[in-house]
Amino acid sequence: MNAGVLPCQAIRSLVADGSIAADPPITDTQIQPASLDLRLGSCAYRVRASFLAGGGQAVTDRLREFSMHQIDLESGAVLEKGCVYVVPLQERLDLPGDLRAVANAKSSTGRLDLLTRTITDGGTEFDRVPPGYRGPLYAEICPRSFSVLVRPGMALNQIRFRRGSAVLDDSELRALHDAEGLVDTAPVIEDGLGFSVDLAPRDGPVGYRARPHTGVVDLGRIGAYKAADFWDALPADRERLILDPGAFYILVSRESVTIPPDHAAEMAPYLAVAGEFRVHYAGFFDPGFGHSAAGGTGSRGVLEVRCHEAPFVLEHGQIVGRLVYERMTERPDALYGAALKSNYQGQRLKLGKQFY
Repeated sequence: MNAGVLPCQAIRSLVADGSIAADPPITDTQIQPASLDLRLGSCAYRVRASFLAGGGQAVTDRLREFSMHQIDLESGAVLEKGCVYVVPLQERLDLPGDLRAVANAKSSTGRLDLLTRTITDGGTEFDRVPPGYRGPLYAEICPRSFSVLVRPGMALNQIRFRRGSAVLDDSELRALHDAEGLVDTAPVIEDGLGFSVDLAPRDGPVGYRARPHTGVVDLGRIGAYKAADFWDALPADRERLILDPGAFYILVSRESVTIPPDHAAEMAPYLAVAGEFRVHYAGFFDPGFGHSAAGGTGSRGVLEVRCHEAPFVLEHGQIVGRLVYERMTERPDALYGAALKSNYQGQRLKLGKQFY
């Protein structure tokens, strides 16, 4: 069998043979070109601190130790800013020994500064599921900028399945760029495809900064909230931006990015030596993102940026992240784009789908 990321048709096969199960059953809308959306269950646990289960321990054992109280989500419940919650997911896994998985926040989740990570029984890392894992899945959720209202069945994170390793090295990545034009600028290739921040827009704001005191965001309401009630638009200022410690920003890449149909990509965490800030909460880029075969002409990468201990000057064109490309085991039978009503095909600077 080919090494690489499993496409949507292979995920359907995993559902059919019981390797992925759920109650209620998995729906077609959960299956993306190279990932599966994971749904919240019917309750949440407010916990004293973030945790990993650790080798040989179940998440339920750790919940008995750290849980403060249980919350019923059936009628909708607010997860408060600054608090940590653990929510059992509706999906569970019984993976074959040659498959492992990695999870990440969905795009709209990251754009809300909603830290969401997957934990498993016996897990020693967030968002990593070892080969042959058999057991339940849980989401750890920590709203950082806005309190949010959630209900059972909402999908905040997603999971990819991999067989072996098919990450492209730098020479393979250069060849793929020559064939496909992965970015619309001269590529910076070193342990992945580098991308930089755009702080010189032709029109409109350079980005957005989350306002510190706002109302609740109901995650199920699309296009329901006025952006200015939750975000401060940032005007262009000499092609630089001073990041404030503790603040959360939505910015955009200078490059337009393309993901060919037979590849997937993941935004890798950027090295701390570049500055006291973090880029990326939602890191999956699906096959077809920005690609002409899926109705795209290149799409900017939206950057979710949080500054840490000290103010930091970000300059126009500064490298802030990198995309790691890997092969699919086969081309998906559905690509990211207009046919799937994908929210961010052809995007430029764009907030989450809850805002207008």
